[in-house]
Amino acid sequence: MELKSPVNNQRGKRPGPWTKGPGQRDGKSQGGTGGAGAPNRGGSRGTGGKRPQGKFASEFSQKIIDIRRVARVVAGGRRFSFSVVVVAGDKKGKVGVGIGKAADTALAIEKAVTSAKKNMIMVRRTKEGSVPHETSAKYSSARVVIMPAPGRGLVAGSSVRSVLDLAGVTNVTAKLRSGTKNKLNNAKAAILALSLLSMPRGEKLPEVKVEEVAPVVEE
Repeated sequence: MELKSPVNNQRGKRPGPWTKGPGQRDGKSQGGTGGAGAPNRGGSRGTGGKRPQGKFASEFSQKIIDIRRVARVVAGGRRFSFSVVVVAGDKKGKVGVGIGKAADTALAIEKAVTSAKKNMIMVRRTKEGSVPHETSAKYSSARVVIMPAPGRGLVAGSSVRSVLDLAGVTNVTAKLRSGTKNKLNNAKAAILALSLLSMPRGEKLPEVKVEEVAPVVEE
């Protein structure tokens, strides 16, 4: 009767820590994630793999009011690109309009937002968020009239409403006195009208200190 070695008779016994079990390779399991040597492929739980947006978020809100596909005639034919008009503002008095052109819509939007931030103005508002007095402006073929309307909220249309909303202006009524439907010209007219506002009654402009200069004595 032959005696079998206990080393060869592994049936029915659990593999030791020094042996490789099924589905394991050098201490790393192929299918499970609970092993000590298993790689972490799912990221940290609870965050969903997303980057926190708290300190990366921009302080300005933006809205696309017009996007068109335009063409440019060259020697070999026509080259198409996209023209985007964006209104950006912080709803606290700062607002601007920008234009961007590029072959890709994402790049055109990025250029328009950068242009809007460069061309921002500070809107003079009352404590209630309205305008201190009636104002009007004309840009190209567009003419806009903005009037204070206490208790009515924001009554405006077309791209003028987007400009007033992102500027943080409320309790006003805006009228388009022209027949044009060009959103860019209407937005530019609204920006021009808001830039013509004076300070509310009872408020003064900050004093500017002027340094005294010694008079020049002629010899």
